[in-house]
Amino acid sequence: MARTGKFEGTDGATLTVTLTESLIIDNRDYGSVQSVEIPAIVDVTRRIVTVKHDAESVIATFAAAVGPGGYIAADVMYIRLSNIDATNFVTFTFRNQDNDEFSVKVDAEKSFIMHGDISNGFTSMFNATEDADAAYSTNFGSLTNIQARADTASVDVEMYIAGK
Repeated sequence: MARTGKFEGTDGATLTVTLTESLIIDNRDYGSVQSVEIPAIVDVTRRIVTVKHDAESVIATFAAAVGPGGYIAADVMYIRLSNIDATNFVTFTFRNQDNDEFSVKVDAEKSFIMHGDISNGFTSMFNATEDADAAYSTNFGSLTNIQARADTASVDVEMYIAGK
């Protein structure tokens, strides 16, 4: 089920994201529940994407205007990418307008979550460099795309993107 347009005539709904960690060691509870509410969500996409292993492919784009497979970077408030394959990992690469990029490996049946900046979504969101001092700056770039590549065989990824 995917929704690619804004809901008309509404101020939006509140997306509640809850992370629950459940762990008991030696009869001691080390569990935790953290919850965040993201208000005014009017645009949501939930879709399954097949990611190939022989080449990296763009699975989402972000800009100042909506386009095919694209989102308004300033409006996106939440991204969840879930590898729903039972065996293979997938690598997601996030790129900004300066061509800075970072990659994360997501194992089979695991997820990667990113929250947008409360006032700017995914604009002025990240800087990437091998120099830790240079990375700690206010020169953050806007997310322009997410690319994906599967390990040894194609995998299915669930993308959940919500915005205002």
